[in-house]
Amino acid sequence: MALRLDNVGIVVEALEPAIEFFRELGLELEGRGMVEGEWAGRVTGLGDQTVEIAMMRTPDGNGRLELSRFIAPQVVADHRNAPVNALGYLRVMFAVRGLLPALLRPRA
Repeated sequence: MALRLDNVGIVVEALEPAIEFFRELGLELEGRGMVEGEWAGRVTGLGDQTVEIAMMRTPDGNGRLELSRFIAPQVVADHRNAPVNALGYLRVMFAVRGLLPALLRPRA
């Protein structure tokens, strides 16, 4: 059996800073756009929705990170303050070479 992790999704408050953060880590912006309407809501179970997404690709081309900013319906929870034993995604980990220079680079 072969297994490959293809996609991880993260809901973000602001898309541009999230894209830039993951670019600094070496991911490439593969594309971005809007996902909206009733058909999309059938997939998520949220009904009519409007979501701006950006798909980031790992440097080896094998993995994707999907960043989503919900416009409608509004985000209902903020898991940044959730305890580590809360249900849902807890973390996504990357092995990054040369992280310190990226962290020390001045931000605009």
